[in-house]
Amino acid sequence: MVKIYNKKLPDKPIYGTIIDFETIGDFRNEFNDSRRYQDIIPTVFGFLEGSTIKIFCAKSIKSLENLKTIIRDTIPKLKRPFYAFNSNFERSILFHYLGLNILFLELNNEQMESKKDARRSLGIPNYGDPFFDRGKLCIQAWHKGELDKVILHNRSCLLKERDILLKRGFRSPDPIILRKI
Repeated sequence: MVKIYNKKLPDKPIYGTIIDFETIGDFRNEFNDSRRYQDIIPTVFGFLEGSTIKIFCAKSIKSLENLKTIIRDTIPKLKRPFYAFNSNFERSILFHYLGLNILFLELNNEQMESKKDARRSLGIPNYGDPFFDRGKLCIQAWHKGELDKVILHNRSCLLKERDILLKRGFRSPDPIILRKI
């Protein structure tokens, strides 16, 4: 079973779709290409398209396959271009988890810029993020079944990324080699 959050925003529509995942799994830091993300599994799939936010959250390990089907069925229907903050993460997850090779436009100024630093420098609010830009706390909350906090974190990330897009635009993505083992 998957929990769904669906909300129409009153203002600031964007052209295209911002995508953000919350995940479990370990990074394979011995690789400097997409294989670094091959063990990462989405637990939350959130997107902001136009002025609508929609978030799908797997309720447990058992519902991850259901979320995978939702992601596979939804991605082709979303409006392009796609945006993400540090898009190598989203792009590599889609490549390894679903076999999709999708281009994202980049919302960060440089490859390792943190969303927290971008948010602060641009004067963007926290939007009620219970984890204050610390995604590792989101992983722990998901494992504890604190799904409302997890969804609120994803929602706030999407709103922060929307504001980053509106305040400074986007750039071409960082190069990444998509490589399966």
